[in-house]
Amino acid sequence: MVTFLAGGTGTPKLLDGLDGPESPFSPDAVTVVGNTGDDVELAGHLVCPDLDTVLFHGGDVLDRERWWGIDGDTTATHDELHRLAAAAGIRAGPRYLPDDAQVDGREIARWRRFSGVAEFMEIGDRDRAVHLTRTGLLDEGRTLTEVTRLLAEAFGLAVDLLPVTDDPVATIVHTDEGALHFQEYWVHRRAEPPVADVEFRGADDATPTLAVTDALTDPVVVGPSNPVTSIGPMLAVPGIEAALAETTVVAVSPFVESEVFSGPAAKLMRGVGLDPSTAGVAEAYPFADVFVLDDADGTDLERPVVRTDTRLDDPADARRVLRAVDEALDAAAARREGRGGGAA
Repeated sequence: MVTFLAGGTGTPKLLDGLDGPESPFSPDAVTVVGNTGDDVELAGHLVCPDLDTVLFHGGDVLDRERWWGIDGDTTATHDELHRLAAAAGIRAGPRYLPDDAQVDGREIARWRRFSGVAEFMEIGDRDRAVHLTRTGLLDEGRTLTEVTRLLAEAFGLAVDLLPVTDDPVATIVHTDEGALHFQEYWVHRRAEPPVADVEFRGADDATPTLAVTDALTDPVVVGPSNPVTSIGPMLAVPGIEAALAETTVVAVSPFVESEVFSGPAAKLMRGVGLDPSTAGVAEAYPFADVFVLDDADGTDLERPVVRTDTRLDDPADARRVLRAVDEALDAAAARREGRGGGAA
């Protein structure tokens, strides 16, 4: 058994290598713990982008051009929302609900409630059906973990997909222009405002689920995701980092030295005082036993390193990186055995 921490597109691209005889991991022996800090409530329904990327990937319906949403989905409802707003003279863009509404209603959606008027995130019609089903099941009294398992069953996932917590945690990016929910910062503003800090609102009061706590007793792989907003919200939940310190952990760098493969990781790392580089990733992950780095990454770390070509353009690339991860897990286990277990 092995557990992957997933956020953004980096880890799902790595999971692309699970299928096929050359994969060192069987999908039915893999648990994926997904970030929920990016979640938003839009027009009254809960959207879980990082969980859904794994969900759609495992269900073989993911839009692989964008690495989010459902392939071939239509946008009739989204388009009509924008037509109505334009005809009524209503501005488009993120429209937060009033402050008192941010902590009212369903608890899991706290601090991230947006109006559906001229919705700022494009939601496909089939994609919207997933969010409506999720929200309806939550309103019936199910936990996010229970709902995620039901949706995973509906999409025929081979891996076990878990949200990191059933409690509300919202990633808030503090910028020169004020506090922005991560989705406003990334989707609407395209990571343009300079970052002053990143807050994981609600994390101090959140708890990992029992399923996640159990999954973290297995060897853990931190995929090549954004250390700040994809992995950071999970590490901010009390008990997660302590659990990682007690198990075997391998981390795949999303950088080649100071060059990031994709996304706003560099700007966000700089904003929270981390060097935007592989060295900064190592600083963010003190619990990691071994790192998987690109062949061209000459970063000198004080921990063991396995190198390979870490590009993830297709399943063959992903299988190559997974083989390096498997080698790194063996090295990490041997390292822990040599020092009698415990944290690095």
